Amino acid sequence: MSPDLPPALRAAIDRELAGASRRDLAERTAATTAAYRAGGTSAAAIRGREDAMAYALARLPATYAACAAVFGEALRIAPGFAPATLLDAGCGPGGGSWAAREAWPSLGDVTWLDASPPFLDLARRLAADSPLAGAGITRGDLTAGGFPVADLVLASYALAEIAPPAQAQVVSGLWDACGGVLALVEPGTPAGYGRILAARDTLIAAGATILAPCPHHDACPLSGTDWCHFSVRLARSRDHRLAKGAEVPFEDEKYAYLLAARPHVAAGPRRPRVLARPRAGKPGIELKLCGPDGVEQRFVGKRDKPAHAIARRLDWGDAY
Repeated sequence: MSPDLPPALRAAIDRELAGASRRDLAERTAATTAAYRAGGTSAAAIRGREDAMAYALARLPATYAACAAVFGEALRIAPGFAPATLLDAGCGPGGGSWAAREAWPSLGDVTWLDASPPFLDLARRLAADSPLAGAGITRGDLTAGGFPVADLVLASYALAEIAPPAQAQVVSGLWDACGGVLALVEPGTPAGYGRILAARDTLIAAGATILAPCPHHDACPLSGTDWCHFSVRLARSRDHRLAKGAEVPFEDEKYAYLLAARPHVAAGPRRPRVLARPRAGKPGIELKLCGPDGVEQRFVGKRDKPAHAIARRLDWGDAY
């Protein structure tokens, strides 16, 4: 899946931004970015329509890209999974739903749940001329539970908005609502990884099958200052660069994620996961892998031509 916004979503954002003050957007974007860096999310900075627009410009492309990467992995691991219904819990402006619809055109019934009226209003406007136009909209807090059942359940950059003592209860509620696959996506920070790791424990205890990124159900072998996260590169539009005061035409979004499934979801064989960018040198390629036996550094020499040809195509986050 492409990490870049679908043309229809890009056009909808451009329509929203038409006539808006770029200086005002830049100031609001700075507040959104500061809130995200301080606490892992930026919803606290969303107080009205203009703030939601600034978020759509500054953060929606990155959150879409992370969800697209996660759903791309779900497609690879469980190619037979074809969800018809989606619950996007903590949906924000709906970027995760757009990514899900790109991955699974079979999605016909979508429910958006969020506590923020500005986000829900923006999600509705952005989807007005798209297949998501008929999405059901529910305003509510994730801690209230009672989620509608769906084949695919998504909580993207949402757990950080929830007080730590309540996160396990929310994850359990999302799992109860999941008829097929549950996707959790968080910022690729140590704190985001910690939330994913705690959710993983909750889901395994509830009988879930972990599809990715973990190749096993054992305790996470990472320790110390190391944590499991990945990266996706996305293009920046001109407005995106201006709003963020950036000159580089791309952005690297770091994210952590978890895909959990019900037993009936057929999945391919478990394979070791590449946990960092491969290091290529003249003798060969060095890979950091997480496998059933824990974390290992594996060297693939150029002399082993078949294995080296495979290793050359691998990137951070791929299955080996």
